[in-house]
Amino acid sequence: MINRTTYLEKIRFQFDVHPVVAILGPRQCGKTTLAQIYADRFVDQTVTRFDLEDPIHLSRLTSPKLALSSLEGLVVIDEIQRSPGLFEILRVLADRKNNPARFLILGSASRDLIRQSSETLAGRIGYIELTPFSLEETGIEKIRDLWFAGGFPPSFLAKSEAISSAWRKAYISTFLERDIPNLGFSIPPAALRRFWMMLAHYHGQTINYSEFGRSFGASDNTIRRYMDLLASTFMIRQLPPWYENIQKRQVKAPKVYVRDSGIFHSLLGVETFSDLQFHPKLGPSWEGFAIETIIRHYGAEEGECYFWSVTGRSEIDLLIFSASRRIGFEIKHTDSPKITRSLKTAQEDLKIDELYIVYPGKDRFPMDRKILAAGLETMV
Repeated sequence: MINRTTYLEKIRFQFDVHPVVAILGPRQCGKTTLAQIYADRFVDQTVTRFDLEDPIHLSRLTSPKLALSSLEGLVVIDEIQRSPGLFEILRVLADRKNNPARFLILGSASRDLIRQSSETLAGRIGYIELTPFSLEETGIEKIRDLWFAGGFPPSFLAKSEAISSAWRKAYISTFLERDIPNLGFSIPPAALRRFWMMLAHYHGQTINYSEFGRSFGASDNTIRRYMDLLASTFMIRQLPPWYENIQKRQVKAPKVYVRDSGIFHSLLGVETFSDLQFHPKLGPSWEGFAIETIIRHYGAEEGECYFWSVTGRSEIDLLIFSASRRIGFEIKHTDSPKITRSLKTAQEDLKIDELYIVYPGKDRFPMDRKILAAGLETMV
């Protein structure tokens, strides 16, 4: 079992601050297992669990206030997005004097998607985003496996590439055919699958909504709605552009990435690591994997990570704002990283404090003032 100590400590900290803690992340990223480990290690009181995908558990919450108000200790509620009305009840219970219970809620939708319901808990709830396994958790010796299979536990821990690939294909189908309808969206699974597969070919590129809409055969608003849905269920990342007050024509459209590299490979039809080495999306695959790894390492949240580009000229693949510092990352799938003129220009225009050229290697060495080449393994 991979020890997710960092997340366990986050749960403990959030319970020191709030009576309700929410762990949000994609389905099957390990939320239920993490909650179980937390309860086993750190809770010496009664633990009551509700899984809202279980009809019996759901029926027990037909009268939620009656069912929950008498409970003490830790109450775990899994798949909270299936019963958004519970947020109002949790607010009432969280406000009790000498509250006898703490609530750990797990959900497969982002704060944005459940915001209208969860706003009632403002000031009473702490959020933790749980991702699939990261390089820091698996260890750098597993970097190839993590890159190819992605971080979802059943995929990463599979006994073979064939089993991993089969699991990911089934995951995609279940997500489209069951999870999306359960969130209240009536989008034909075949249409959303085609959209997602098309989007995979834009991985690492800026999105022109009108152009994409013409290719897909839908309006700009539909394209934005589908993208926001995939982002809110943790399937894609829309990396926003950064604007600098300079006299240059800067790119204003977001870049899109499939967040899990294994899911990305399945959407492309890549079934083995050997096949990936000769695929035209090898470079973008490495870029997306590296970007997710770096963002997780820095703990960068929304509003702290961007990309920057000047039309047809300079570009920085990832720009992170951390403790008043600007840290830039240029991602290259090469064994001989080089400094380009455009990279130097970007460094000067953005006044970057640290700039890394990240490549698939094991070494880190200076290349110029404030510019280092860094193998991804050295970034964690």
